[in-house]
Amino acid sequence: MSHFDPVRIGVVSISDRASSGVYQDQGIPALQDWLGRALKNPVDWHTRLIPDEPDGISATLRELVDIVGCDLVLTTGGTGPAPRDVTPEATLAVADKVMPGFGEQMRQISLAFVATAILSRQVAVIRGQALIINLPGQPKAIAETLQGLPERSPPVHGIFAAVPYCVDLIGGPYIETDAALCKAFRPKSALRVQPTD
Repeated sequence: MSHFDPVRIGVVSISDRASSGVYQDQGIPALQDWLGRALKNPVDWHTRLIPDEPDGISATLRELVDIVGCDLVLTTGGTGPAPRDVTPEATLAVADKVMPGFGEQMRQISLAFVATAILSRQVAVIRGQALIINLPGQPKAIAETLQGLPERSPPVHGIFAAVPYCVDLIGGPYIETDAALCKAFRPKSALRVQPTD
């Protein structure tokens, strides 16, 4: 038996071509790989591969939060300026609260690599007791934005360091991370002592 709370995570890859079978989706495997290494909690995965249709994206997010009961939903793809890139609008359409700091930090991390990071429009929102975050579409960029750039001087924080405490604050499970990959930040008053046996 795990001493860690189970966490229910939705992973949504948004791509016209991948969802129609033109090429193999890389977003879902990249997210599950990184989270699988970063989290100590047992994870109940719920994956979706869908086209760039705003109503379908919003409906998928509502289903994962309202019906499936996901604590955290991560999307990948559809956040650029092209006409079919509608993930941010579809995400904002289901929001109770907007969390702009996540998008700001993701763009800051990506700017360390490419000037076109300013074209990314990722958003993060709260719906009910769930946190929904739009991530970039490329596996390398997904890992960089989640993990940050710890080797930089000064280090650049990844966005996932703030996710566990955010989930705490909205009434979700206590998410534990592997500090070697991603050290979650919580104020001392919010830390939980875990059993050692």
